[in-house]
Amino acid sequence: MMDLRIQSLARILVHYCVEAREGQQIGVSGTSLAEPLLEAVCEELYRTGAFPALRMSPPGLQEKFFKSGTPNLFTTLPSYQLDYARRMDATIGVQSEGNTRGLSGADPARFAALGKAMQPVRKILMRKRWVTTLFPTSAYAQDAEMSLSDFENYVFGAMFADDPDPLRRWAELHRMQERLIRKLRGADQVRLEGPDTDLAFSVKGRTFINSDGKRNMPSGEIFTGPVEDSAEGHIRFDFPVCVHGREVAGVRLVFRKGAVVEATAEKNQDFLLKMLDADPGARRLGELGIGTHPKIDRFIRNILFDEKIGGTIHLALGQSYPETGGRNRSSLHWDLIRDLRQGGRMSVNGRVFQENGRFV
Repeated sequence: MMDLRIQSLARILVHYCVEAREGQQIGVSGTSLAEPLLEAVCEELYRTGAFPALRMSPPGLQEKFFKSGTPNLFTTLPSYQLDYARRMDATIGVQSEGNTRGLSGADPARFAALGKAMQPVRKILMRKRWVTTLFPTSAYAQDAEMSLSDFENYVFGAMFADDPDPLRRWAELHRMQERLIRKLRGADQVRLEGPDTDLAFSVKGRTFINSDGKRNMPSGEIFTGPVEDSAEGHIRFDFPVCVHGREVAGVRLVFRKGAVVEATAEKNQDFLLKMLDADPGARRLGELGIGTHPKIDRFIRNILFDEKIGGTIHLALGQSYPETGGRNRSSLHWDLIRDLRQGGRMSVNGRVFQENGRFV
């Protein structure tokens, strides 16, 4: 018998996130571990009169691609990928890995090359409706140091899929975040302070976006794009960044004139430095995000959730989101989290905006 929360999440994805309509072609992707959710999403699209284009792959196939693929596969954009991007009216992507460390042995240069090759596809898809979500698997539960059943409760709770009226809950979150955005009107100088952290940058002329679950499910953040040459100072991030099967921990960055001039990590520093050298934009900030979600309160080693932890901020190295006014361009977009809940402060135009994880 299907978990009713899966059916609820399918309705959220189809009707709230991508707002599917009759006759549309909707791309749906994930591994076979997410089959219950993928099936429920397709069934909901059928009821809507939309055409699902399902791409369901075996878990572990990506690992084989990065390990066995010949060099041309990472530098050439196949025409079918562009055709797919152009034909889809919206896309629903489901994270559903069976081994979150499967790519830990892959060459970092291949990630950078593939990122550059796929940029035209990303640009097309980003202009359309899209959403990324997660289906709870044992691998994610192990990363979070939780049992699978507890992890399922955490995931579906964060998506409000266990609520009798999830759309009402998302509307409430939207209104709360809109109030924060109003307080940030006219923002220019942002300063982040805390243990081993004193970093300042400008957001002058940039737009704060209300991320209310339309593109990330779950969401719960407001974000903007810092002025590219403005960051000055240093910052130490509290949580590891978990990407491409690697965990980069104890990251400390020093900025001058907007660019990272010093970068260290207690774990996987070589990988960090290689990704910073992916292209010129990789050393500049592409995003400032402020986490607000009341039910996301612990680090689980998954950035889709962790960057929304209430009382944290995150800075992304690399690609900006154009809707914020950000101009940085890169094949990289790495979110790094700073916890403000214990001795941290964010000031805007010289006035405290958030201290010890609470908005002032």
